[in-house]
Amino acid sequence: MNFDGPIHFDEASVVNAFEGRSCVPIVREAMVTLSAGQTLQLPRTIIGMGPRRVFALMPGALGLRDYFGAKLVSVFPNPSHPERTLHQGLVVLFDAEDGRPICTADAGAVTLIRTAAASAVATEALSRPDSEVLTLLGCGHQAYAHVEAISKLRDLRRIIVWGRSVERAQQFAERVSEQLGLKVEVQPSAAAAVADADIVCTLTSAAEPILEGAWLRAGAHVNLVGSSGPAAAEADEAVVLASRYFVESRENAGLAASEFMRAKAAGAIGDDHIVAEIGEVLAGSKPGRRSSSEITVYKSLGHVVQDLAVAAAVYEHYCAEQATGLI
Repeated sequence: MNFDGPIHFDEASVVNAFEGRSCVPIVREAMVTLSAGQTLQLPRTIIGMGPRRVFALMPGALGLRDYFGAKLVSVFPNPSHPERTLHQGLVVLFDAEDGRPICTADAGAVTLIRTAAASAVATEALSRPDSEVLTLLGCGHQAYAHVEAISKLRDLRRIIVWGRSVERAQQFAERVSEQLGLKVEVQPSAAAAVADADIVCTLTSAAEPILEGAWLRAGAHVNLVGSSGPAAAEADEAVVLASRYFVESRENAGLAASEFMRAKAAGAIGDDHIVAEIGEVLAGSKPGRRSSSEITVYKSLGHVVQDLAVAAAVYEHYCAEQATGLI
């Protein structure tokens, strides 16, 4: 389909493209193709713009005959507007057939959707099938997206949240109840929130650990999500040491998986502590969880193939609607 120039999909357009359908299959396929070597990508380039402020460039291609492009994103905390996502920027998508830039998409919305979908994929693959207690450490945008995504894949009996602001945690619980119809308990400490958890998601901007391995129960699954660079770690060394540890990309993990890097620098583990890439588990080439008592960890750093796959899905949704006269 020919267009005069690139189309821009704002936050609402990205969200609306997934109304009534899941992003999980799209992200699952992206991670399988990444681990199978069917995609092309470079490690992200990060430029520091001051304390807790970065600009990142992530280039890649879904395949030689598919889409390619890049995500350009800033991560800037904004205490004056806590309702805003930290991630701001664009995903730029090109057509691999003729090299045309075909669309841009709001990077904050793409990041929010694909990150939660990736955690849901990992949770489905690595957590115990009978997992029913979900704990969220953090109460921002990603926490909400994670509840929404994971609750569709596990039959949750309890959802627990902890946040550094009790008031914000309570507001989060009320929002989830009103919009998703799910009850959320607020706990005053991270340790108390984790005590009974089958699934734990760390979703903060913490520079130092807010999750300790001693708190985890046997058989727990952990998604480490909030830290995406080497300078900040959400979990202590004990979490890494106690777990079967899975990543999206071994190469990226060696450069930015802070919890893993700290344990390795201390001499506690080597590179072989990474059991597998999640795409290998999904493809069946590497085992995931081996028993109901194992602790599993999925380290989420985000990968450009996820962003490009989601942007491509938004673009194709638009093309399909235009072809049928819906827009």
